[in-house]
Amino acid sequence: MPPPTLTVTPTVTLTLEPLTREAFAPFGTAIVSPLARDITTPPSPSTLQTLTPTPVLANQSSALKYSPISPLTDAYAACPSAQPSSARMTMFSCFPRTLRTLPDSRSPAPVSVSVFDVRILERHPFTTQTFTPIDLSSQGPDEPYYLVIVAPSRKGVTGAATTDAGDAVDVLDPPDLHRLRAFVARGGQAVTYGPGTWHAPMVVLGPRRVDFVVVQFANGVDAEDCQEVRFGEGIVVKVEEQGRAKL
Repeated sequence: MPPPTLTVTPTVTLTLEPLTREAFAPFGTAIVSPLARDITTPPSPSTLQTLTPTPVLANQSSALKYSPISPLTDAYAACPSAQPSSARMTMFSCFPRTLRTLPDSRSPAPVSVSVFDVRILERHPFTTQTFTPIDLSSQGPDEPYYLVIVAPSRKGVTGAATTDAGDAVDVLDPPDLHRLRAFVARGGQAVTYGPGTWHAPMVVLGPRRVDFVVVQFANGVDAEDCQEVRFGEGIVVKVEEQGRAKL
């Protein structure tokens, strides 16, 4: 069954910001190595305390082990159906999205801006969900990248929505669109959505697809594993202004 469409959608234009642990903390966990890419030998034991999270030496001192790096939350004990859950590891092959080009009326010069229209948000109320890209380099201007678009839940609030048949329905704990944010992530970065965090399906931009390994819990009850809402229009992510530098 298609998800309901929220009745009231404010006009929201988002500007991308870099994905960092600190900025993403209200929505989950941004996962990135604390080591610079060009470090090819293990740091000395005396410097391990300067890294976050603090690692320990492993594999005959040829590796660093960081644990934990992100939570694995299973809150299905509180789900209405009482259906037990299990850990799931899946793969999503995400293909490049199509952007829309608009003139930037705020610029005195003739500049156009590429935008992505957010048409749907989803959330997983009883589990974390971690997306880890594979075969994606953090180097090179032509490498694909992906957008992480998130909003917190308006807990205790009921949002008005309609079905495709025109019936009125209620959406419990709808997304707080006034606190919607959009992050740009590169290779070498993974992301964990916290339980109940509304997020757009993965948005890949660039010349080729990106494959993600996804880890979460699920119990097979659709309404408890994944909840979705749609929007007519009005939520726009500004991706790139032609002639101006990208993040």
